[in-house]
Amino acid sequence: MLLLIILVLSFACSYFLPWWMIAIIAFLAAFFIGKTSGRSFWSGFGGVFIAWSILVLLKTVPNNNILANRVIQLFPLPHHWIFLLLITALIGGLVGGMSALSGVLMKKVWKP
Repeated sequence: MLLLIILVLSFACSYFLPWWMIAIIAFLAAFFIGKTSGRSFWSGFGGVFIAWSILVLLKTVPNNNILANRVIQLFPLPHHWIFLLLITALIGGLVGGMSALSGVLMKKVWKP
């Protein structure tokens, strides 16, 4: 349930809000819904990872990967746009996972 909420909200908000809003979304979702630390981390990680992967695919496939191929040339990685997709989704997933973990741990601190 937490994974689905983070996935839908981060996907929807990524169109008109800054990228760092995923951290606030994951934090608040885990604060109100999260139960365990491990499950909250993986829900935040998975939700943002999947959302950012879909967003990258929606942006790069229609233009034949032109911008992604130019950006990947700046980094010392194999020259394929899939690596850029994975790195972008991994960074977003880590932000979402750590935010969700922070949310559930904050909930445990405030719990009487």
